[in-house]
Amino acid sequence: MDVLEQEFLEKIEMHKGIIFKISKMYMDDKDDRDDLFQEITYQVWKSYPNFRGQSEFSTWLYRIALNTAIVFLKNEKKRNFITGENFVEYKIPYEEFDNEKEEKLNAMYKAIHQLNSIDKAFIFYYLEDFSGKEIAEQMGISEGNVRVKMNRAKNKLKDILSSNK
Repeated sequence: MDVLEQEFLEKIEMHKGIIFKISKMYMDDKDDRDDLFQEITYQVWKSYPNFRGQSEFSTWLYRIALNTAIVFLKNEKKRNFITGENFVEYKIPYEEFDNEKEEKLNAMYKAIHQLNSIDKAFIFYYLEDFSGKEIAEQMGISEGNVRVKMNRAKNKLKDILSSNK
């Protein structure tokens, strides 16, 4: 294994939670999540020689992972998107949750799955505590546009969550 490969594997291991979260937000089926996780990892590997370190690795990874997830969805129209009838609870590994917290988390993911791809990206950035400026840079839009789109995405999510109670 060469140095580049070893360095890449270490960074992926440190940041696999990002890839896992994005895969979970965009795909409801475990096999589909695994496929998306693998596709994101592959796209990051393909792009890794071009990573210049001008930003944090995690910032660069977010952009590739979200773009890959959006393209993955567009290219896979046969995907079985989540509905109220086919949602399956999924426990996130690496963390222990009490039942109430786990139920709330599953309800949130169920609601997120009902958003469109772009709204999911905004919610992901929000949940990851990105600033408006960081989101604007990642999405290639103005900070004002970020505020508008973020509020719309949050309101859609709130509406979905209230209607599911």
